[in-house]
Amino acid sequence: MKNIHEKADFALGKVISCVNQKGGVGKTTTAVNLTAGLGKLGKKVLLIDIDPQGNSTSGYGIDKRKLTISSYNLLCEGASVEAAVIKTEFENIDIVPANMNLAGAEIEMIEKENRVSILKRALAPVRDNYDYIFLDCPPSLGLITLNALNASDTVLVPVQCEYFALEGLSQLMSTIRLVKQRYNPILELEGVLLTMYDGRLNLTQQVVGEVKRFFPRKVFATTIPRTVRLSEAPSFGQPIQYFDRSSKGAIAYNALAEEFINGIK
Repeated sequence: MKNIHEKADFALGKVISCVNQKGGVGKTTTAVNLTAGLGKLGKKVLLIDIDPQGNSTSGYGIDKRKLTISSYNLLCEGASVEAAVIKTEFENIDIVPANMNLAGAEIEMIEKENRVSILKRALAPVRDNYDYIFLDCPPSLGLITLNALNASDTVLVPVQCEYFALEGLSQLMSTIRLVKQRYNPILELEGVLLTMYDGRLNLTQQVVGEVKRFFPRKVFATTIPRTVRLSEAPSFGQPIQYFDRSSKGAIAYNALAEEFINGIK
């Protein structure tokens, strides 16, 4: 791994926040494996980990303990994205990593001028280096997530096919509408992704129906199954496409990458 500063000839990159304030819904799993799928399709992708847990960072095999610069420095110390970017060993994927330094970042950010626009300003110089820039947000609707929404073109919302699937989604959509009204008029919902899907269960079908009713015409046709291999891949520091390319999880995220590029079916 090495820092990368080369500039590619791409149009202005699309910025997507991967958001759900409810934990355990497959948000980071999606951030890691969707970006890897897009990379394999020839798209140049930057993943910015702004979750203090740093799970996207680990999912790409980066040792959080050895970081000298991270997304914390980006948000709190004015570091440039170029200085923080690491080129991964995986095809077409760069990452701005995160570690636990980010845990107290929101307290420091409160004192800053234009604190909701810190990330948007930081991304401006590198947007035309990438096809897509993904922001893996923390499981909360705090100042870091507000920064992400303000910097984004669209929002991707993973929703698990379980009993409490819609819990908190009204609050999330209210926050997105508020950011759109006050800060970022172009912000739109990219789509809702159903995760931990098991078509054999009646509950799954009920949840799918509710989600489609709640988000008409905004639910990805691709669903992500609950599989052991998807759970194992992060401990090996590899996206599922590299850990087990023939697994159901790899096939699903590759299909999602194609649907993402072509638009929701």
